[in-house]
Amino acid sequence: MKVLAGPDDRGLRLDVFLAQRLKNLTRSQIQLLNRSGGVRVDGRQDKAGYRIRGGESIELDLHALEPPPITPEQLPLQIHFEDQDLAVIDKPAGLVVHPGAGTKTGTVVHGLLFHFQNLSTVGGTSRPGIVHRLDKKTSGLLIVAKNDIAHARLSKAFQDRQIQKTYLALVHGRPPQDTGTIELSVGRHPAVRTKMSAGRPSGRSAYTEYRLLEHFRGFSLLEVRIKTGRTHQIRVHLSAIGHPVVGDDVYGERSHKEFTKQFGELNRFFLHASGLRFTHPTTGMPLEFHSPLPPELQKLLQSIRS
Repeated sequence: MKVLAGPDDRGLRLDVFLAQRLKNLTRSQIQLLNRSGGVRVDGRQDKAGYRIRGGESIELDLHALEPPPITPEQLPLQIHFEDQDLAVIDKPAGLVVHPGAGTKTGTVVHGLLFHFQNLSTVGGTSRPGIVHRLDKKTSGLLIVAKNDIAHARLSKAFQDRQIQKTYLALVHGRPPQDTGTIELSVGRHPAVRTKMSAGRPSGRSAYTEYRLLEHFRGFSLLEVRIKTGRTHQIRVHLSAIGHPVVGDDVYGERSHKEFTKQFGELNRFFLHASGLRFTHPTTGMPLEFHSPLPPELQKLLQSIRS
């Protein structure tokens, strides 16, 4: 791909010039191209700070932006169910669902490619089979699509709120009511871009129900159901009502520090996707799956109870 610099471009930094001309590329993608030798000015490689003089021919090799092929890896994925259309697996805490910034290996996707011959391609080369996600430090049930038709039908079922997801969460304190509903919009935090926040006018509607299962001194075990699937929704909502999830050092930093002094570092959230109920996208048969608490969470509960 070639771009010609004109007289009016004189004095612009190379990366600024390219950002103005290539609206479909982000600044970080342009920087990646430059670092990898994918940008040449009149046949030579120059730094991003190079100043355009006007009249140069800038050549771009976009191959550097293509994601590298994903190598299958044997990872500990428990498979609850599998047929030609879908699978239901148990994701352990500590695994990222798909490759992304800073995570190139050891994701759920790498494990899926090892375990399954066919996966849907709707999500692109880096997200085969992925219909929905769980946070890295959350464990539990995930639905995997094995072909594109099943993927589309499952995605629509999620959008239409026809898939019932149940979680178990241990939170700090005790909610004022044994059952409750949290309806607060969830949107990007205005100052910290990696965080979400509740109740912002620019946020998207979000709906969380909870039910108290057991109360200990200082903690409550909740069954949580969500009708929407916003990023960090359960963690943000429970923190917003003053009861952050145990192990969450992002939305419950103060409580987390006190918890680690008493019980040590958990290295995960006490949040487990324990139940799934949905209709099979091809046969129409009702499906229901349950996943028990992982051993490390059961052990923590025993420690708190004693």
